Amino acid sequence: MQRLRTTVARLRPITATQTVKSQSQARPMAVGGALRTFEPLRSYTTSVSAEPFLNGTSSNYVEEMYYAWLENPRSVHKSWDIFFRNANAGVSPGSAYQSPPPLGGAALELANAQAMVEAQPNMEKLVEDHLAVQSLVRAYQVRGHHIAKLDPLDIAGPPSSDIITSSDKLGFYGLDESDLDKVFRLPTTTFIGGSESVLPLREIISRLEMAYCQSIGVEFMFINDLEQCQWIRQKFERPGVMQFTLEEKRTLLTRMVRSTKFEEFLQRKWSSEKRFGLEGCESLIPALKTIIDKSSMNGVESIIMGMPHRGRLNVLANVIHKELDQIFCQFDSNLEAADEGSGDVKYHLGMWHRRINRVTDRNITLSLMANPSHLEAVDPVVQGKTKAEQFYCGDTEGKRVMSILLHGDAAFAGQGVVYETFHLSDLPSYTTHGTVHVVVNNQVGFTTDPRVARSSSYPTDVAKVVNAPIFHVNADDPEAVMYVCNVAAEWRATFHKDVVVDLVCYRRNGHNEMDEPLFTQPLMYKQIKKQKGVLQKYSEKLLAEGAVSRQDYEEEIAKYDKICEEAHARSKDEKILHIKHWLDSPWPGFFNVDGQPKSMTSRSTGLPEEELVHIGYIASSVPVEDFTIHRGLSRILKGRATMVGQRVCDWALGEYMAFGSLLKEGTHIRLSGQDVERGTFSHRHHVLHDQKIDRRICIPMNHISPNQAPYTVCNSSLSEYGVLGFELGFAMASPNALVLWEAQFGDFHNTAQCIIDQFICPGQAKWVRQNGIVLLLPHGMEGMGPEHSSARPERFLQMCNEDPDTYPIFSAEEFAVRQLYDCNWIIVNCSTPANYFHVLRRQILQAFRKPLIVITPKSLLRHPEAKSSFDDMLPGTHFQRLIPDSGPVCENPEAVKRIVFCTGKVYYELTRERNNRGNDDTVAIARIEQLSPFPFDQVKVETDRYPNADLVWCQEEHKNQGYYDYVKPRLRTTVDRTRPVWYAGRGPAAAPATGNKAAHLVELQRFLDTAFNLDAFTEQS
Repeated sequence: MQRLRTTVARLRPITATQTVKSQSQARPMAVGGALRTFEPLRSYTTSVSAEPFLNGTSSNYVEEMYYAWLENPRSVHKSWDIFFRNANAGVSPGSAYQSPPPLGGAALELANAQAMVEAQPNMEKLVEDHLAVQSLVRAYQVRGHHIAKLDPLDIAGPPSSDIITSSDKLGFYGLDESDLDKVFRLPTTTFIGGSESVLPLREIISRLEMAYCQSIGVEFMFINDLEQCQWIRQKFERPGVMQFTLEEKRTLLTRMVRSTKFEEFLQRKWSSEKRFGLEGCESLIPALKTIIDKSSMNGVESIIMGMPHRGRLNVLANVIHKELDQIFCQFDSNLEAADEGSGDVKYHLGMWHRRINRVTDRNITLSLMANPSHLEAVDPVVQGKTKAEQFYCGDTEGKRVMSILLHGDAAFAGQGVVYETFHLSDLPSYTTHGTVHVVVNNQVGFTTDPRVARSSSYPTDVAKVVNAPIFHVNADDPEAVMYVCNVAAEWRATFHKDVVVDLVCYRRNGHNEMDEPLFTQPLMYKQIKKQKGVLQKYSEKLLAEGAVSRQDYEEEIAKYDKICEEAHARSKDEKILHIKHWLDSPWPGFFNVDGQPKSMTSRSTGLPEEELVHIGYIASSVPVEDFTIHRGLSRILKGRATMVGQRVCDWALGEYMAFGSLLKEGTHIRLSGQDVERGTFSHRHHVLHDQKIDRRICIPMNHISPNQAPYTVCNSSLSEYGVLGFELGFAMASPNALVLWEAQFGDFHNTAQCIIDQFICPGQAKWVRQNGIVLLLPHGMEGMGPEHSSARPERFLQMCNEDPDTYPIFSAEEFAVRQLYDCNWIIVNCSTPANYFHVLRRQILQAFRKPLIVITPKSLLRHPEAKSSFDDMLPGTHFQRLIPDSGPVCENPEAVKRIVFCTGKVYYELTRERNNRGNDDTVAIARIEQLSPFPFDQVKVETDRYPNADLVWCQEEHKNQGYYDYVKPRLRTTVDRTRPVWYAGRGPAAAPATGNKAAHLVELQRFLDTAFNLDAFTEQS
């Protein structure tokens, strides 16, 4: 008995007295159908029929044993176990007691078996009730968000009809009303008890509903990481977690005042202007500021943001802290545009600002990226710029630089680039170590209801693909918004993974201030017209609490109104829109003070021969000991070494020379795309793989020089839109890096067309943002079918800003550089490795940055004639915009009857055909290597050299594709329209190429015949 007393004392559970003290009201304890307070058992301990069993044992001691038994039935003697089970089952006191069986042998075994059989129904009930409660807890954790009070308008019902998380559904779990006051032990997967391990069922349900079914709905149970799930449970389940100090509430009210009154001021001053205001989701501003505050506390120094146009002006004013007069002057219709570019509308512009965070008293840099109306297109761009800033400051864990992305609900669900961007989040070369996504959930698109806009329950369901927790919150509850944003920022700082905050709100006006939403959402907008503003609701709450006085509140409003009025007065002095005030990615020190390039001279891009040889031998070696490479790769490396010895290079080696030399000079290079490490056509091999040790690699390019810059070469996910946007953002961060994206085949850029059309082509004109990104697009008609033939060069050429009918007037010395400086991008189709080498080096050595589109070859990668001598890459050599014919035609140019202009791979087919026909002295072939800007000056030299020659443009592409429509008017301008320009090539077609090899060869021979039939065009004329 003494041992039993010791066991009971050690395992003594929470007593009934302790439980009552911890509750707001005294409630009897209960667990399952079997556990209750000791009070009903007192009749058993005082019963005469129980006396033989109790044998003088005190009631207090029995009570201790009873609670020990609740903890662990095996902690008490078997006879006590049977007694408590029977008593809980409602057996009379006399029957509850069973005399001990005779000791020893079969009699003891028979008695134990009988006791177990009699206790079994009660044990099953106990287990079933515990499991029922655990299932109920899990139901709230999994489904509670469906019945949370998320909709400020209270017009949207739960998205599912089988939500079983409320007290009226207890029967589903085998529980009923009589169980509500029974006490149950809480499972380890919930924190609703706080310091308590047992609670009445009624209290369990109450606390679960407080945690999961109020203004916050949490989706996280799909996450397959126990630590992360437990972390989230603690943040939302612990009692009293959502408590704020008086100072925090006043700060929140101040932020709500500024967010709301900014929109009201704009509406008052410019009621007929589009501004895509934030009315209906004013809590976005304190939400963003809370994320920034918490992140700053955690050590973040720089935040890059991207967002659509809704609420952008408010974010610029009250989050980024853009000068209000600079914003207000944008509404002046008489404002003249500066000379820098065409500009963009006010709600597309970006901003960069370094300021003190007043909450943490630390410096923080905020960058809001400029972006077009293609809503989510900015997402990967933001991620790329974030990755670049992390890279350049050595932030390998994302502790100093982070990104925040804002989304609209319809676009978040509907735009595929959202999915592509999420899939970059955990890839080694693309991760930014966690992004906070904030969805401004208007519950409507432009005019489209969610029920016809998406198939998922929520617009945020796409985030589940990367196990990102999703916090839905009623945007009309600012304190809930503030709490959720704090948790989101902490999640990002703790786990460095993405997280989504879904601000469920409404749009008080239509799509814009001029739109009539009642046309398409009559019921919603009738409710919106009745809706109190969130500032009014929150101010009334704080006034009722006594957290602020009416006078303080009105003074805060008057103070901000005065700030706006004074800024409005200053804005009238602005006469010119200086777009440079809106830069989101400044490059300090790269340009002169006036923004002009430091030099307009053309530097040589050649290298000393010893450097070429050194890089060549690195490219031919494995600079790591005990590294086993593939036998086929050994042959490739030996072939490279042979070429170095012969002083020649092919395409891959020419690229190696350019990259290696730039790395040696301190330029970081990042090459990204599908299969770029090896190269789609197995020509590059910049990453070597050990054939015996898994995941052991060697990158020879990082062994060029001891003090070289790093080389990043990375295979991407099978994405074009997302990855190209990412690389564009990376290139924005610094002008001193060569960032290249290579398409697996040139036509694959089709699915990245939005990034090309909206950011790369017009970026400098719209946002005065130079960018030096390089696109490598494999191209060539090899008879491989329509999808893998054409990089669609006509699309890039069509978007050039050059006038085809005007011959540029520049000095001969500056002609090439001035053209480059004035163009929106550079398009080349190199035919030699040396020219490819030079154009890559020129991209960094020139004094400004322009996007470079390189139409790269496929068959020329190994073509025996497509090799360059080291002589073409030595000091003093340059990129050749046009390569003239240097054969027999030069001996008697007046006798030349035809000059064929071409570009790229077709040159080698033309020269082969010319040799076969013996036209070496009558037909000249000139290669235009740089198509945009067009080399008017060098083309003029060639046309003047052959005064009696017909002008022919020859291309392998179809007539309505390729270069013809771009080149013809420029050739005509060059010769002052004195000579016609004839066409030799394939006829018009819908597809880029035939899928039949025989038909391909017939087409090839036909246009070659046309190019060299000297009578064909004369007869036509």
